[in-house]
Amino acid sequence: MAGRLSYSNPLTKPKAVPTLATVSDDQQKVTATAFLDPHFAVGEVNPRLFGSFLEHLGRAVYSGVFEPEHPLADEDGLRTDVLELIRELGTTMVRYPGGNFVSGYKWEDGVGPVEHRPRRLDLAWRTTETNQFGLSEFMRFTAKTGLEPMMAVNLGTRGAAEAFELLEYCNHPGGAAYSDLRRTHGDEKPYGIKLWCLGNEMDGPWQIGFKTAEEYGRLAVVAAKAMRLVDPDLELVACGSSGRGMPTFGQWEATVLEHAYDAVDLISCHAYYQERDGDVDSFVASAADMEAFIDGVVATADYVGAKRRDPKRINISFDEWNVWYQENSPHPEPEPWSVAPRLLEDLYSVTDAVVVGSLLITLLRRSDRVTAACLAQLVNVIAPIMTEPGGPAWRQTTFYPFADAARYGRGEVLRLAVESPTHDTAVHGTVPLLHATAVRGDDGALTVFAVNRDTTRPLELAVDLRAFGGHGQGDLTGPVTHTYLADADRHAKNTLDQQDRVTPKAGPKVAPDGGVLRVELPPLSWNTIRL
Repeated sequence: MAGRLSYSNPLTKPKAVPTLATVSDDQQKVTATAFLDPHFAVGEVNPRLFGSFLEHLGRAVYSGVFEPEHPLADEDGLRTDVLELIRELGTTMVRYPGGNFVSGYKWEDGVGPVEHRPRRLDLAWRTTETNQFGLSEFMRFTAKTGLEPMMAVNLGTRGAAEAFELLEYCNHPGGAAYSDLRRTHGDEKPYGIKLWCLGNEMDGPWQIGFKTAEEYGRLAVVAAKAMRLVDPDLELVACGSSGRGMPTFGQWEATVLEHAYDAVDLISCHAYYQERDGDVDSFVASAADMEAFIDGVVATADYVGAKRRDPKRINISFDEWNVWYQENSPHPEPEPWSVAPRLLEDLYSVTDAVVVGSLLITLLRRSDRVTAACLAQLVNVIAPIMTEPGGPAWRQTTFYPFADAARYGRGEVLRLAVESPTHDTAVHGTVPLLHATAVRGDDGALTVFAVNRDTTRPLELAVDLRAFGGHGQGDLTGPVTHTYLADADRHAKNTLDQQDRVTPKAGPKVAPDGGVLRVELPPLSWNTIRL
């Protein structure tokens, strides 16, 4: 998206509004315009876009969501303070049990009486898994938080037989060995899990049981067809590339889908971003890479469909995405085979939160093809929620853009035409300073999500709403609310000692004037504007 985007609707472009994509003479303020027209829509937002991820990794489960000894634990050992924050976050779906963990996992270890469950070595993270939290505990967790479960099967060290046996345990009503086993474990009714991942990152050499595209494509189609014989109504996700930088990217998707196009519904994308060597401009523009990733996978999937002359469309499950400082662990290396050590507990800054908001904007802008997504992860491990064992739970900076998007990003995404100043980045080339999208809710309310990528100057945003006048489109003349997340110190974080150091602020009261709404976006900020 380098350079300016010209306005594409000559019938509604106001002649009296000058182009604002200029830099003022004093270089202290930059301006941009976003044109909105209710007739130009991307598509409806699938609620699964606001999913998250709970892996048996570090303290995500143990002392994260599950801590029976905590003063606020309920009868199932779940931390009620964490459950409350998850509901506030607005998460709709949760992927489980991994992640790298799933490629060595025996699901049978996590069912039945807790006192009979074995302790196992987890090779993915070189820790010990106690299996005190397993499948039934997970399902009670999803019931209490209102989350849709997204289950992953082990196609690393196991195969199709174990996948459909797990599916029988979860979804079959009874009268067969594994479904009757579930009933003896106290869960009379089937779980009814509809969305399943066929393995995890099977292209990655770090993955236990990683495979070539040919090997995985064949295994995925065999597992998928067997699972559909148990439950024909499943939605299945094939493993795509673990990142756009993988050497097999593109070819992997093409080969896997040549095998599994008929058998699956979605293909996955995974992406993590971090600031490197102080290059904040490239970091804040990370969404440019995510958009290119999505476009490449869509093009590849549609190419396979075109070759097959198949009207079916494969959509994307972006089921791992976040900021993750993979090369800068905040904790010392734990002892091998310890239980629930502190791993990957990144503390997020204002800058990180702005990037997370920008990535959310990208997912919304491509909601025509991205129909599921998971912020990785949910608690403690590169997460928007942090906890202390026996102590409090609090919101990271990244909590706030996700909560805004999950609450207000429901409905129909509109296609914005943007005129914005640009700047150059070392990694992503020339990018616009304004990154934005808009969602029109079922109630007619309009929400504009916007990021100012300029780290030093405010951005004056003019939102042209004139196309909403008449045509039965309703009145968007007010009232307007504007909240933003920004700080004079871009490295500011929320910590155990300062849990509310960074919180959203209310912007000045504004109202449309002549069908144009003007809002000032602070430097390096995430903004939610509601009409």
